[in-house]
Parts: sequence; structure tokens; C-alpha cells
Amino acid sequence: MPQVSIIMATYNAEKTLKASVDSILEQTFNDWEFIICDDCSQDNSYNILLDYKKMHPNRFVILRNEVNSKLSFSLNKCLEVAQGEYVARMDADDTSLPTRLEKQVDFLDAHPEFDVVGTAMLPFNEDGDFPPRYAKPCPEPSDMLNRSPFYHATIMMRKSAYDKVNGYTVSKRTERAQDYDMWFRFFSLGLKGYNLQLPLYHVREDSEAMKRRTFKSRCYEVITKLKGYKLLHFPVYLYVFAFKPIFAALTPNTFIELYHKRFDSALLIQK
Repeated sequence: MPQVSIIMATYNAEKTLKASVDSILEQTFNDWEFIICDDCSQDNSYNILLDYKKMHPNRFVILRNEVNSKLSFSLNKCLEVAQGEYVARMDADDTSLPTRLEKQVDFLDAHPEFDVVGTAMLPFNEDGDFPPRYAKPCPEPSDMLNRSPFYHATIMMRKSAYDKVNGYTVSKRTERAQDYDMWFRFFSLGLKGYNLQLPLYHVREDSEAMKRRTFKSRCYEVITKLKGYKLLHFPVYLYVFAFKPIFAALTPNTFIELYHKRFDSALLIQK
């Protein structure tokens, strides 16, 4: 039984999939299984996955949905067969640095009081790389007011914690905010997480990624936040923070990028 199960969902990712999978094959930590669910891709993604399965039959578990079912459903399907003590996330258009898994396993082994560990990340797009982006080292429930406390694709969580939160919520409401929804339940159960102040993950943030954040998806995110605020017993006067996604939808991308840079700089100063 592997110590780590890596879970990933793919959909029409043939252009980036090999680099993503290869970054796991190049990890310094080797006690893992890679569970990948193809969400009815219309390109060559599924065949690429089958090739990896042939080359590494004992490391890869390849699943496929009968109909396109989105990320939450696909990740839950991976979780159902995951055997590892720890479960790491991975996205099909990103890459992990070689020591990512090693450093996260070392942290969870050494700190049983924490249920999940994330990392800083290195954004990039078609124009090149950007400065590292850091998350708060030890997030608290109150941090849910402003932004997601962990960079979802970077996390490694104890399988027992995934079981406690009951995985991801499958709903139209959570299609673009499945991680936010889970973190509300995570904190409501008294679970704790930590973010390594090391950029161990390359995250793609190109123009196509921005287009996927539609006004409708941001409205659903508001609903998710309102439900989460209630779950965490936030005072009603703080509910105004839930409408931040609407303001973001009405704000030019240039200003959003500037906000991220200023926020990340503030976290870097605090380190």
C-alpha cells in the first residue's frame, strides 16, 4: 500500500498532460500511486493516460466517467479508490517541483497535529513566470472571510481528514469553488492546516483560466460563502465579505492581478 495517493481529473488536457504527469514521475519521493480520472475528454487525453498505465502498471490507476461530470465528482471517484495514508492534489495543466511530495510527507509525518499541508506556488502563463505566491502559514477559520486559506492544487491531506469532510460537494454551486466549500467544512470540524513557505508547485494562470471564471460561477461562489459563514457561525454583519466575487467580476483583470501582487508582497514581508 503506497503512503501517498495523488488524485487528478483531466478534461481535454492533451497539450499539458504529459508535463504534469512527468513532474510526478520525477519526484524525489517514490512511495506513491497516481489516480487519474478522465472526465470524458474529446481529445487524446485518455489515450495518453492509458500509455502511462502501460509503462507503469503498478503506479497508475486510470478511471473514466461515463458522462462529463466536472471536478468534484471526478475527485471523489479518485478518493473512493485511494489507498494512501496521505492524498495529494494535482492539476493536469500544472507541474510539481521535484521535492514537493518529499517535503509535504516529511511535514505531515513530523506534525500529527495538522491534517493538511499546502505550499507556495509559482504562477506562469504564455508570457512567462511570475513571482512566487505565498499563503498564510497557519490559517484560521476567520481567514475564510477573505480568500481560500490553501492553494487547492498544492495540498496534501490525510486520507482520514478527507473522509471526515466527506470529500467534495457535487453541485452546480461548487463547480468553481469546490475547495472553498470543503474548507468551510474542514474548519467546522476543528481540523488544522499549514502552508509551507516554499514554492513547490507551478500553477498555470493563462487567459483561458481567467475566462472560466464567469459571472454565474462567481454568483455561485457567493452562495457557497454565505452557507460557509453560517456553518462557521460568523456574525451576520460580516456576510458582506461574501459578495467579494461579484466585485471581482466587475473589476478589470489588471486590477485583480495588482491586488494579488500587493497581497503576496504583504505575506512575503511577514515571513
